Formats: sequence, structure tokens, C-alpha cells
Amino acid sequence: MVDIYTLTLAPSLDSATLTPQIYPEGKLRCSSPVFEPGGGGINVARAITFLGGRACAIFPAGGATGEHLVALLADEHVPVITVEAKDWTRQNLHVHVQSSGEQYRFVMPGAAVTENEFRQLEEKVLQIPAGSLLVISGSLPPGIGSQRLVQLIRAAQKNGIRCIVDSSGEALAAALETGNIELVKPNQKELSALLQRELTKPDDVRKAAQEIIASGKAQRVVVSLGPQGALGVDAHGVVQVVPPPMKSQSTVGAGDSMVGAMTLKLAQHASLQDMVRFGVAAGSAATINQGTRLCSLENTQAIYDYLSHH
Repeated sequence: MVDIYTLTLAPSLDSATLTPQIYPEGKLRCSSPVFEPGGGGINVARAITFLGGRACAIFPAGGATGEHLVALLADEHVPVITVEAKDWTRQNLHVHVQSSGEQYRFVMPGAAVTENEFRQLEEKVLQIPAGSLLVISGSLPPGIGSQRLVQLIRAAQKNGIRCIVDSSGEALAAALETGNIELVKPNQKELSALLQRELTKPDDVRKAAQEIIASGKAQRVVVSLGPQGALGVDAHGVVQVVPPPMKSQSTVGAGDSMVGAMTLKLAQHASLQDMVRFGVAAGSAATINQGTRLCSLENTQAIYDYLSHH
């Protein structure tokens, strides 16, 4: 089994609460908050842990919120490697409104990462054993441009570390320019932005994904298509996986669950089909849960078994 690590440059401490209804000016009485770890790579590591695998999360942690985040991950038995940051780890707020069923997600900017802190994170990354998988996921914090991300990926690849990138916009485009990325998971909108053209016809998505593979930018492209599942492409073929129809409670955590599940399969040397199936199963499993919860092994396994037999 290949070792898995994740890197989160903009981690967060997420608090979720319920309020009967939302309106301006008044005091909105809320339920006791539930605190959860947050940030792309951290959630990927958690999803892998929930699915019975093991992944170590690397991230900067600052102040009391950073300590709380580290403690929550210890409770979930997710191993961590942290760099102490001057800025406090950000805190996000998820509010579920009971009367309407609506969810509001207040996302704060990531804590700034200084040049020195970034260098320390880079050192931790470069100590990862060669051949390991490194999932770089989430947004870039203030103070860190996509050029720094590219330098980090290049240095990691030179050390024989296989990089998976789950980001969007400029960071994703820059990461792909380095080439030889193990896996990327854009949605249709992100894929269209990457290739700077509209993807309107049914076959456009497949062709676009194949272009990224052919150019050597990535070895595997899995395009998430929401309720339509996902389309996976590598140098050898194309796989489309459509999930069973289910009532979605919340799409929060679906993307990270999907990346976690696919990374776990990649670490087990599974086929493209198997990887995409398990990814779609985990993503769908996350949507069954209300609020911000990730996939559970039980639900993921049940959907995966269904997909394997239909």
C-alpha cells in the first residue's frame, strides 16, 4: 500500500449551527455549535480515514483555533504534521435554517502564510518518502501565489512524490503546467475554464479531458458531473459512472470525499474504472448526510457494490 499525505495551505476550523429562521437586525438564536476540521486536504485525509485507509495531513496551524483544529483531528485518529503559524487559523461558519432548510456558508479568507512558514511546509513535504501520493487540495492563502505552488510541486516530483491536485482557477491551471500530475478532478465549469472554451456538446467533456492527458499535463482526469456522476479518462480509456438516484441533503464534502476515495484506490493500484466507481460512491455517500459531514464507509461500500453490479 502506497503512503498518502495531504497538503492544505488554507485550513479552517468549521463551526456548524442551526437557527429557526434568518432575518436582519434581530438576534438569531442558534443551537450549540458543532466544530469540525475544514480545508481541502484535511477533509481528503479525513475521508480516507473514514474509508478505512490512512493519510497524514500537513498544514499550518496558528493560535487557539489552530490548536482546536489539531485536537479535533486527533479525536478522529487522523495523523498530522503541522507548522506553527503566526496568523490564527481561520474559522468558518455553516448555518442551517430550520424553517426553510437552506444552508448558509460563511467562508473567511485563509490565514496569511509567511514566506518562512511556507518554506517550513515545503521542508515537511520534501521529507515524504519517494513513491508516496501527495494530495494538494483547497485554496491558496493570502501571500502565496500560484508560482510558489508550482515550485513546490516541481520539487516534490523531483523527489519522486506523486502529486494529485484538487484546486480551481489559476492554481489548478498553474499546477497542470508543471505536467505529470497523477490525478485532477475538475467539474465541467473548471474544465471549460482550463481550456478556455465552452463545452456544450455531450462529447466535448471527454475530448477536453483527453486533451489534458495527451498534453502530458495529467495522467488521469476525472470530471465530476454532479448528479450525473463522473467521467474518468486516462491514456488507456474512458469510463463513465452514474450514481443511483438518491435524495441529496447537502453537497458539502462531496468533492473531498470523492478525491479521498479515488486516492485510496490509486494507492491500492486499482483500475481507472474501480477508482472512478469508488470516488462516485463516496461523493454520493457524502450527499446523503445533512450538514458538513463526509462519506461513511458503510454508505460508500453499499453504493460501490451497487455500481459494481449494475
